[in-house]
Order: sequence, then structure tokens, then C-alpha cells
Amino acid sequence: MKEVIIATKNEGKVREFKAMLEPRGYDVKSLLDIGYTPEIEETGQTFEENAVIKAETISKETGKIVIADDSGLSVDYLGGSPGVYSARYAGEEKNDLANLKKLLKELEGVEKEDRSARFRCALAICIPGQETKTVEGSVEGYITEEPRGTNGFGYDPVFLVKDKDQTMAELSSGEKNKISHRAEALKKLSALLDQA
Repeated sequence: MKEVIIATKNEGKVREFKAMLEPRGYDVKSLLDIGYTPEIEETGQTFEENAVIKAETISKETGKIVIADDSGLSVDYLGGSPGVYSARYAGEEKNDLANLKKLLKELEGVEKEDRSARFRCALAICIPGQETKTVEGSVEGYITEEPRGTNGFGYDPVFLVKDKDQTMAELSSGEKNKISHRAEALKKLSALLDQA
């Protein structure tokens, strides 16, 4: 079983990666699993740049295969915000509930057709001795007026998936892992991972 480190401490992301990679024979470890506690400074201006920073930092530290994810929500009405600041939208403490409240407050009174949004995910894979590669995935939808559902994390309760009458948080984990931005990016990354 090949070990793959996911460069995150976010338990929700780790669960999703495990669900998608362990059935394919990968031993998935998070930063917490390997005892890595420092914060990695995300200084990139794009999801892709931040994913590369994280993957290369951890790969240099460990000498192992590392996948890093930088993802977030882009709302058209807000000019693409929260974007790369999705986790810290309401402040540095990375509080999901505060982020949701801020987003919904900013969209108060905005009609559904103007609440279009997408989850975007950039994945970087750093394999020792090889050039870091990146892929992206996205899923389209709308922001609801209030949270719905209890599955998922982050903005999932307010992200109504296009062509479904469910938020990401109303989908089962299995359904979400088939259609999410992370799942789409991971499908693209699979061929690169299999070459490791």
C-alpha cells in the first residue's frame, strides 16, 4: 500500500480523500497523522499557487508523495469572493459558522439567479524527484438563503448544487464524493498518482 500525505489538518477534507483514495489501495495520512503542526503560509494569489506551496513544503519535509488541496467558494455577485480567502472569510480563526453568516449577510436580498457560485479545487501532487503537477475541478451551483443539511463542512450547507434540489450538505457522502469539485480534480489527478 503506497502512503500518500494529504497536506491538510482539515478533518473534512481528510475524510473525503480517504473515501476516494483508500479503496484504490493508498494509505492516506494527514498532517496531524504525521505530527506536522506548523501552519504553512499560503501566500499564493490563486488556489493553484497555494496548493503547490503546501505540497512542496510537506514533500521537502518528509520526502514522501504529497497531495495538497486548495479550494474554496467563488460567488459571482461578490466578484469571486470569498475565493482563496474562503476558510478565513470572517477572520483568521477559520470559523465555518462565522464564514456562513458573513456570506449570507452579504447576499441578503439578492435574487437566486444572481447568487450563482462554484466550488473550485486545485490539487497539487509532489512526487519526490519529479516536477510538481496540478489539476483543477469545479462544481456549479447557487447560494441558498439559509443553511440546509448536516453532512459536509464549510460552505456545503448553503451551496445548492446546480440541477439538483439539494445542498452539498444534504447529499450523502457517497453522492458528494462523485460530483464535488474535489472529486473532479482527484479524477484528473489519478493518472498522475498511479505513475508515482
